[in-house]
Amino acid sequence: MSGSVLFDAPGPRARRRNRVISLAVLVVAVITVSAVLARLADKGQLAAAKWHPFLTADLWRTYVWPGIEGTLTAAAMSVVLAGILGVGLGVARMSPNRWVSRPAAVVVEFFRAVPVLIMMIFAYFLYALYDVFPSQQLPLAGVVTGLTLYNGAVIAEIIRTGVASLPRGQTEAAASLGLGWWQTVRMIQLPQAVAAMLPVLISQLVVVLKDTAIGYQITFVEMVRQGTVIGSSYGNYLPALLVIAVLMITMNFALSAVATRLERRLTRSRGASGSPDAEAVEADGAPGVLIQPGD
Repeated sequence: MSGSVLFDAPGPRARRRNRVISLAVLVVAVITVSAVLARLADKGQLAAAKWHPFLTADLWRTYVWPGIEGTLTAAAMSVVLAGILGVGLGVARMSPNRWVSRPAAVVVEFFRAVPVLIMMIFAYFLYALYDVFPSQQLPLAGVVTGLTLYNGAVIAEIIRTGVASLPRGQTEAAASLGLGWWQTVRMIQLPQAVAAMLPVLISQLVVVLKDTAIGYQITFVEMVRQGTVIGSSYGNYLPALLVIAVLMITMNFALSAVATRLERRLTRSRGASGSPDAEAVEADGAPGVLIQPGD
């Protein structure tokens, strides 16, 4: 009998009921969208004149491109810094030394619990108070700081979960070869954990890109804020936000495609080097010793 880890496969009556519910929801959605579009058409938001500004280079150069540049800059910096912070906190939290693991756990749980916007605002005013960055760079610094701290804590938990999911035989085999804790983590556990948790890491990268939109609260120039500025300037809020939505979706899909391609490439390289369930380590003059998950 086929089933799922989360729920049992529905029977014939449940499948019929699900089809009826799905059809009803679809009909309601179509009616609602049609009514909204009709109302917007009455207000002139769907008129061709509202879309005409997007055919001019001046609008893209003045409004859209600065928003794209700000979004990509903040996302790229945050991804790099959050990755470094996440790996560091994740490894520290797994440390056998309690003086290292417990403070790391407190830091991770704290930054996971604090809303990203609050961290952005706090960092923005803190940097402004002590003149850490030039005034024109304060919004970017606040956004990057907030995204780095929050997503670094999330990535740390992803890394820790990935390592915890590995079979105990990995650690025991490494200990039998004379590897220390740090060598075991660096050479055996981290590479496998990152490969296993790569889909989750990819989804977190998309979250970073989308969360840059929160930065408008501290006057950061990003795509969503620029969309509202366009709508205010040209009186075409709906077309402006639709164009920005298409651009954001395109960027998210492109990021997911690149990450998925990287994942496949890593999977192929692991398969080409040998069994994906085995890792070769060299310790104390014993090259080529395979650590099998079941050992």
